[in-house]
Amino acid sequence: MPVFDMIETYLVTRLNFSPSSTLRVITRTLFVGITMLIGIRILFFGSLLGFLGGFAFAPTSYFLPCIIWLKLKKPRKYGLSWTINWICIVIGVLIMTLSPIGALRNIIVLAKNYKFFS
Repeated sequence: MPVFDMIETYLVTRLNFSPSSTLRVITRTLFVGITMLIGIRILFFGSLLGFLGGFAFAPTSYFLPCIIWLKLKKPRKYGLSWTINWICIVIGVLIMTLSPIGALRNIIVLAKNYKFFS
């Protein structure tokens, strides 16, 4: 993981920690704990993840692999593989469109009740 590697490299090179399994466990546990606390303190964190995840998760998981596969393999048009891939592409585009809209709506509707860091 690039974030963990960056933190561990900084600790070893700049702060003169010795590279060990203990350092890895402690830094990774602290990173996860700090991320968890940020998620707990920001009340709309779940909706924010849905908003950003709609842009990042759907393309990389649903339709980009299908588009790449269709481009590389060039299956018979209207065949079973071609149809299934196009169904996945359409579903992926729908998820990428609707997920951020729903998450943004959720943030806006619930924003009046948010009390930041209270």
